[in-house]
Amino acid sequence: MSFESLGLQPALLRALAEQGYTDPTPIQVAAIPQVLDGHDLMAGAQTGTGKTAAFALPLLQMLDSAAHGPAHNPRALILTPTRELAAQVHDNIRAYGKHLRVRSGAIFGGVGMGGQVQFLRRGPDLVVATPGRLIDHLQRRNVDLSGVRWLVLDEADRMLDMGFLPALKQILAVLPKQRQTLLFSATFAPEIKQLATNFMRSPREVQMATPNAVASGVSHRVHPVDAARKRDLLLHVLAADSRRQTLVFARTKHGSDKLCRHLEQHGFRAAAIHGNKSQNQRTRALADFKRGGTTILVATDIAARGLDIDQLPAVVNYDLPMVAQDYVHRIGRTGRAGAEGLALSLVSREEEGLLRDIQKLLKQPLAVESVEGFEPAWTLRPEHANAPSSQPGQRRGKSRARKPNRRDDARPASAQRKASHGHAHPQHSRTQNDAARANRSRRNRNGRNRAAPR
Repeated sequence: MSFESLGLQPALLRALAEQGYTDPTPIQVAAIPQVLDGHDLMAGAQTGTGKTAAFALPLLQMLDSAAHGPAHNPRALILTPTRELAAQVHDNIRAYGKHLRVRSGAIFGGVGMGGQVQFLRRGPDLVVATPGRLIDHLQRRNVDLSGVRWLVLDEADRMLDMGFLPALKQILAVLPKQRQTLLFSATFAPEIKQLATNFMRSPREVQMATPNAVASGVSHRVHPVDAARKRDLLLHVLAADSRRQTLVFARTKHGSDKLCRHLEQHGFRAAAIHGNKSQNQRTRALADFKRGGTTILVATDIAARGLDIDQLPAVVNYDLPMVAQDYVHRIGRTGRAGAEGLALSLVSREEEGLLRDIQKLLKQPLAVESVEGFEPAWTLRPEHANAPSSQPGQRRGKSRARKPNRRDDARPASAQRKASHGHAHPQHSRTQNDAARANRSRRNRNGRNRAAPR
């Protein structure tokens, strides 16, 4: 199967060839013809399977074929859960559409609105946006969505998990009823199917993602360690190959900064990325990591989705995620496009329950290896991992770390300003409460080669 056989026009084929893409991935083969035929589509696809190109390529072709004068409102809208994913999707769209006259741009929080207002006033064909910032522009009447003919919800499950359902409903209410809608999600949970029932028209369905599946090339390893020695063990692990690029996940923003400073003090080139960083800081840190200026990127779960890092050899869970599903998202950064990867977790006694949740989700135990010199004063119970039973008389740890509140990374800027003064609007307070409830409910829920674009 070739891209030519999918019905793509020469300008798109030329752009793909210039980037070295020759063979479509399964999700592209399944989705592109259906999108070009005008069907609403629900597509199950994990990050790293080429899903961005599966909707971007046909969308660009349809926009180019229906192009018209310079003064008009957006005709295509792509919604993403995070700033990084919005920027990445737009970068891909620019690369694929370099030989087309399709005007596109991205709008998201964390940066000034002035440039985005100017962009919107110039009349773009396609807008990539996070829900919160888009609502800000709608409320200020900077954008008119009445001309949208194509809507894409990218990583819809993540948007619901982050509490964006009220924002999505608000955006959907101002869109034309007659449109083509594409929904891409790693899972088709009941909430996703209910959402699709409410705003899609007889959608076709393709499923290329196995729920909670991880790339076959990823090796999973658990190092049990006393909590007080975690930082020392991390230094030991990283020192084994100081040139290896590694993404390290911490649970909190403050913890990420503190860990990053600790690594820098011990000679590692490290940077941190989380929700308290400005968008410019986050963009610079990610770009520096991608080009090798830094070898360690310390991140909160904001980086678990949407970060496109080629050939990332290792991910380290310094703190286990509070929600098991986030383990799958985190380690999805490594072992992409058929490459081998390592997912290493440093597990303290307080995190035994979290490890158990992860293994239940994956339906497999993770290999446990104690590191010489860092052996903990406790032993993982056999139901938690393939480790020896606890010693007689040994206390069995049952405690769990308290689940922190998550910040709505892309909520409207107006809400962020009011919240900073202690006067958040009730509507935004409800949105935050929805996000908290969505996060709690998740606890109860049970790549191809370089020749394929993302």
